[in-house]
Amino acid sequence: MRPFSIKAKLGTLVVVSVFITTGLLMVALRTETELRFITVFSMIATLLITQFVAHGLTAPLDEMNTVAKGISHGDYTRRVSGADRRDELGDLASTINRMADDLEAEDRHRRALIANVSHELRTPIAALRAVLENVVDGVSAADPETMLTALRQTERLGRLTATLLDLSRLDNGVVPLRAQRFEVWPYLSGVLKEANLAASQRATSSGSGNHARTDVHLHLDVSPPELTAHADAERLHQVVANLIDNAVKHSPPHGRVTVRARRGAAPESLELEIQDEGPGIPEQERHRVFERFNRGTAPSPHGPGNDGGTGLGLAIARWAVDLHGGRIGVAESARGCLIRVTLPGTGQAHG
Repeated sequence: MRPFSIKAKLGTLVVVSVFITTGLLMVALRTETELRFITVFSMIATLLITQFVAHGLTAPLDEMNTVAKGISHGDYTRRVSGADRRDELGDLASTINRMADDLEAEDRHRRALIANVSHELRTPIAALRAVLENVVDGVSAADPETMLTALRQTERLGRLTATLLDLSRLDNGVVPLRAQRFEVWPYLSGVLKEANLAASQRATSSGSGNHARTDVHLHLDVSPPELTAHADAERLHQVVANLIDNAVKHSPPHGRVTVRARRGAAPESLELEIQDEGPGIPEQERHRVFERFNRGTAPSPHGPGNDGGTGLGLAIARWAVDLHGGRIGVAESARGCLIRVTLPGTGQAHG
């Protein structure tokens, strides 16, 4: 039992009450004071002490009740005082304040989610509407070039919808983990080839925006060449593809993005590094790069806010790594940005 717990305080109250009553009784016996007066004095003293202790216990509960009612009505700004108390009420106050902090952060995230999704959807929808209105009004002919412009915007909407679907699965936890052993070199080589092919298709066919880069060289470094690992190939593909896409966007013209793979400490574990030659991530921004809809403040070769991204790629990458029970973060690098991913191997992932 803690020395400042409510049980200790109530026990002390009983002891003090008994001590006062006994003391007054002894005074009565020595001074021949009538017992009824001693009984009255004892009751008054005990009630005063009890009232003092009860006020100290019930006042925080009244405040907690008020704050809890405010939270139930959507007011997440109020906090309970007395979190520094060294008893159960202090623990309860700290718990309520942490709950309020979490709910306030979730509310901010929800508002940011709505605002960012609205912003992301508004641009392609407005562009698509403008193209179609021009065709309907006869300003533009429905020629292949005009239809290609409309196709670019619908493809962008499709990519955003797919990303939001991944985000919904992330939140609902409905994505199972199907981990198995695979050879790292051919797997990563296929991911890099897909990234190159997708970039070429976006640049030549759909022209999906200024962020389509075909000038950046992708380099794969796997050691030893026969390296194997244990992970969910589909989820790992999301990680590597999103990290490569982010690195390419922030690479200088004709830059180089290197994907390194090494054996981890545990059996079938894997350490991945994706490094670019861009401006890097400021140290004060590194803890935020994996937050949803965070696009960072680092300069882009195409200008700020013009990379065509949704700010969800790195958040989904972190989710997929967490699903494996691994770690992902920004590592120190002399040049550019270095993202390091560690997967634990067999027996450590969770679904």
